[in-house]
Amino acid sequence: MRRNRLLQYEGVTSFLSSLMAIVAGLLVGLIILLISNSEDAFPAFFTILKGGFVDGTKGLAQVIYFAIPIIMTGLSVGFAFKTGLFNIGAVGQFTLGAFTAIYIGIKWTFIPAEIHWLIALLGAMAAGAVWGSGPGILKAFFNVNEVITSIMMNYIGMYLVNMSIVKSVYDSLKNQTKPVLKSAILPKAGMDKLFNTSNISIGIFIVIIAVIVIYIVLQKTTFGYELKACGSNKEASKYAGINEKRSLILSMVIAGALSGLGGGLLYLSGSGKYIHVLDVLAEEGFSGISVALLGMSHPIGIFLAGLFIAHLEVGGFNIQLYNFVPEIIDMIIAVIIYCGAFALLFKQIINRFISKPVENNDKKNIEEPVPIKVSNAVSSNDERTLVNGKAEQTEQREDN
Repeated sequence: MRRNRLLQYEGVTSFLSSLMAIVAGLLVGLIILLISNSEDAFPAFFTILKGGFVDGTKGLAQVIYFAIPIIMTGLSVGFAFKTGLFNIGAVGQFTLGAFTAIYIGIKWTFIPAEIHWLIALLGAMAAGAVWGSGPGILKAFFNVNEVITSIMMNYIGMYLVNMSIVKSVYDSLKNQTKPVLKSAILPKAGMDKLFNTSNISIGIFIVIIAVIVIYIVLQKTTFGYELKACGSNKEASKYAGINEKRSLILSMVIAGALSGLGGGLLYLSGSGKYIHVLDVLAEEGFSGISVALLGMSHPIGIFLAGLFIAHLEVGGFNIQLYNFVPEIIDMIIAVIIYCGAFALLFKQIINRFISKPVENNDKKNIEEPVPIKVSNAVSSNDERTLVNGKAEQTEQREDN
C-alpha cells in the first residue's frame, strides 16, 4: 500500500517513466557498441556512463557548456507543450536569437561595457520572441497548425540569418561570424578558474533562474493556470472568460524568448563558438525537443534531462579512445531520445501496474466480513457476534 501511494504521485511516475526510457535506450546503445566492436564494447559503454566525470572539473564544465542551450530550447518546447502547443520552431528562434546577440555584441559599441552582454542577451530574447509570435498569431486568428508554420519559420530563419551575416558580421576567410567584443562575453565570475577552462560562465546561473521562473509561472500563478487551461480545452476556457487568442500568442512569444536566450548564452560564452554560413539547421533546437520529451515537459525534469544528454555527449567524445567513431554516440543518444518519446507509454504502464493492487484490496475489503462483538447486558457469559448481518449466540461455560 505504501508503494502504491508513493507511485500515485505525478512526479514519481513521471520520473520512473523517464528512467525506464533511459534504461531502454542505453541497452539498445550497448547492442550497437557490441555490433561495432565487441572487444571494446563494455569499456566504451562504461566510459559513456562516466561522461563528464572522466576528465574531472574540465569534464563537468563541458557538460554544463553543452547543457545550457539544450535546456533553454527544452524549456521553450516544454512550456509551449504545457499550454497545448507543439513548438517545433525552437530551431529558428534559437538561430535568430544567436545572430541578434552576436550582432549586438559586434556592432553596438555605444553600449557601456558593463551591461553590453546583458543588452545582447535581452536582444536575443526579443528576437526569439518575435520569431515565435508568428506561428502563435497564425494559430490564434486563423487556426493554422503551429507545427507546419514553425517548421517553415525554421528554414526562413536559417536563410535570413545567413543572408544577414554576409551583409553585416561576416568573416569571409572562415565563412563564419566575426568574434564579439570582450564586453559582450558573459562574465566568468571566477568559474573559469574553478573549473580550469574558459568554456564556463555565469550562463548556468541564468539557466537555473529561467527554470525557476518558468516553474513558478506554470504552477503558482493565475497567468500560468490560464495558459494551461486554454491548452487543455480552448472552448471551455473561452466560456470561463479566458482570452484564448491572447494566451496562444503569449505562449509562443515566451517559448520563442526562451529559445532565443539559449542562442545568446551559447554564442556569448567566449568559447570560440561561431555561426557558420551553411544551409544547416541548428541541432540545439531539435535536441531541445528530445530534452522536453525526456523531462516530461516539467521545468525541473527538463533541467535534469538536459544535463543527462550533455553528460552522454561528453562521454561519447571519449569513446574514440576505444577506436569508436564519434557518430556512435549520436546513434546512442538518438536511440535514447527515441525511447524517451515512449515515456508516456511507460507512464501508462506504471499507472496500470499500480491500479490493479488497489482494486484487489478494495474488493477484498468489501467481500470479507468484519466481525463485531456485542456484549449482553444481562449476562456476561453470553456474547453475540455479528457476521454478515446475522446474530449468532454462543454460551460460555465455566467449570467450577
